[in-house]
Amino acid sequence: KDPDTYVLYVHQSGLGLPDESYYREDQHAEVRTQYTDHLARFIALTGVDARTGRDAQEIAQALMAFETSLAQRHWDVVETRDAQKTYNRMTPAEAAQTAGAFALGTWLEGVGAADAPHVIIGEPSFLSGLGEVWAQTPLEDLQAWAMLGTVQAFAPYVADEVLQANFDFYGRTLSGVPQVRDRWKRGVSLVESLLGEAVGRIYVEQEFPRSSKDAIAELVDSLIDAYDSSIRTLDWMGEETKGRALEKLRLFTPKVGYPDRWREYPAEIRADDLVGNVRRSAQAEHDRQIGRLGQPIDRTEWLMTPQTVNAYYHPVMNEIVFPAAILQPPFFDPEASDAQNLGAIGAVIGHEIGHGFDDQGSRYDGRGTLTDWWTEEDRARFDEQTRSLIDQFEVLVPRGLGPDDHVNGALTIGENIGDLGGLSIAWKALKARTAARGEEVTAEDGRVFFEAWARAWQTAMRDEERRRRLTVDPHSPEEFRCNQIVKNMDAFAEVYGTREGDGMWLAPEERVSIW
Repeated sequence: KDPDTYVLYVHQSGLGLPDESYYREDQHAEVRTQYTDHLARFIALTGVDARTGRDAQEIAQALMAFETSLAQRHWDVVETRDAQKTYNRMTPAEAAQTAGAFALGTWLEGVGAADAPHVIIGEPSFLSGLGEVWAQTPLEDLQAWAMLGTVQAFAPYVADEVLQANFDFYGRTLSGVPQVRDRWKRGVSLVESLLGEAVGRIYVEQEFPRSSKDAIAELVDSLIDAYDSSIRTLDWMGEETKGRALEKLRLFTPKVGYPDRWREYPAEIRADDLVGNVRRSAQAEHDRQIGRLGQPIDRTEWLMTPQTVNAYYHPVMNEIVFPAAILQPPFFDPEASDAQNLGAIGAVIGHEIGHGFDDQGSRYDGRGTLTDWWTEEDRARFDEQTRSLIDQFEVLVPRGLGPDDHVNGALTIGENIGDLGGLSIAWKALKARTAARGEEVTAEDGRVFFEAWARAWQTAMRDEERRRRLTVDPHSPEEFRCNQIVKNMDAFAEVYGTREGDGMWLAPEERVSIW
């Protein structure tokens, strides 16, 4: 609610499994057993048992019980998406009182934030629950838990047997990956994570011409214009809310390709000190973040590197950001037609703009303030449409998985709104750009457009990883990001002539059209 100043956020954590549901749902019972076994092996391998003078299996059981108690206090993945519920401003003294036996004041001193005038607590009931669990847990278990967490954090950078033991569970068991990536690939990922923009600067010089940046900027303008036209003609939104939505749209800040100013990385890097390099780099980044508390927001900063194949919308900044790496085939090709580019990168641009108006992004105004700028009637009509989309996705099961492995419609609703709005607006932009040339969109243009969307979401993924993502990922599986979204578009039915009984048919009265 203060989008101009850096503030400290405190969120729930402390779990070794991907999500709190892994500690309680029957479908994850086998994973819980495997996790406890993994803890015992890892404890023995790294000497935590010898350091504490306890049996490895005993420690593993104690830590599993501790994490299960924490998980019982965690908010679920749907609750933690709620922008209003997770914004709880407190003074450090108020937060420390909420935390009870967990010495939050001491922790704030340890991270260098003791002087912060206030903090934002994401999940207050977890913080108070943490205090309860902390008070009930023997000191020796807390020490073992902290020791193990430290060792696990450095597992990728020490002996191969430690790396392999950690990978056996987190890579093979949870995600189905058969083997550790090649050492050179892990090295590249490490350098990127520690020196991201330094690598990005080289990447941009080699792979991203200025002409591509200019072409994408033009596409962004076309998508914003299409959103503007669409908002003005919405039949479910009143004029008051439309005016505020258009104001927010006008205040969007696009960032394309790479930052105008590159970051500096002050940490000392030594060729013979891998773990030290990681520690010094992490400390430098920590100091940078803590040093900004209470300072004005740097609105030129990028939160992704240029070499990242992704994009994002930031509600507090009200910005849409498209790194250079996603501005390449199959998403963008400077030699391709409008239909192909708008069906791929155009829909991605529309998706990110759409996040400004999804179920959570719509709670921020054009200046990034968390505030309710909708009328009650318009919010109710919007919620009705989002519920229809939730119901559509809730019953979807990825190919090859069982009936229990269905999409969480409430978890994925924000991304589904983004996909549907993004592709719909990209289609409108295609029609507008084509009309500006004195032409009409042809059936062939339509096929190129929708097939570009399909190619963008072609994915190969192991079943274990698909199950994990169904639990924690706010994005729907790629097959539904493509197929379920297009079913909702009248244009798709017209281009391909789908009819009742076809696999890609959705009755007109069941289709959702929000933006």
